[in-house]
Amino acid sequence: MSTAEQGPPPAVLAGIERTVGWRFRKPALLREALTHRSAAHEARGGGTGGRHKRRPPQKGQGHKGHGSNERLEFIGDRVLGLLMAEWLIERYPDEQEGHLGPRLAQLVSRPVLARIAAELGFREALDVAPHEDRAGIRDAANVLADSVEAVLGATYLDGGLEPARAFVRSAWSSVITGQTLPPKDAKTALQEWLLGRGLPLPVYVLEAAEGPSHAPRFTIRAEAAGRSAIGEAGTKRIAESLAAADLLGQLL
Repeated sequence: MSTAEQGPPPAVLAGIERTVGWRFRKPALLREALTHRSAAHEARGGGTGGRHKRRPPQKGQGHKGHGSNERLEFIGDRVLGLLMAEWLIERYPDEQEGHLGPRLAQLVSRPVLARIAAELGFREALDVAPHEDRAGIRDAANVLADSVEAVLGATYLDGGLEPARAFVRSAWSSVITGQTLPPKDAKTALQEWLLGRGLPLPVYVLEAAEGPSHAPRFTIRAEAAGRSAIGEAGTKRIAESLAAADLLGQLL
């Protein structure tokens, strides 16, 4: 089986296309978006499940995640941040960054993305290696959340911003309409959770600062209670808030 042929079967992909609301011109993108790294690794002969015959890695396929949804999750994360920020600006024209930031952090947090993935049927559609399936990896919040971002990334690459925007506004509709007052800032909520349990306050580490001065991109790592999470945004404050929201989701 070639890398292009791995992934969920055509009937499953057709169902996901209906859910997303986009007929893919390049179905391989959607297959890749729903292929967990364990399945991609096994398809190249590196797994333990024995589904595919071992074959030598092709040029550029040495990385364990090659053929999985990791690259599409990477771009989907950026597309989601842009489209969600655009939607919030439209929906709350009078709110400033201090309120919009916490809203954004909640809407793109791992718990919210994982819930959306389960509601849309991505859990069942994911192609994972048998041994990982038996271990229950389909229910891991980070795996579910990554699948949503990967499908969004694939939609963007296949059709551009319009179908990606339609997907976001459909899938997140109930979540964003459920936000009445701005949620408590994730950094404050995380701090209160830790203090309530007698744990040390979180530490925020600047991992990277990239891009030109007029369009910077900050990567912040939040650490607390033996766990860590990453947030990326155009300002340090929002990046910290995103990291805090992700970390709090892990702890709750």
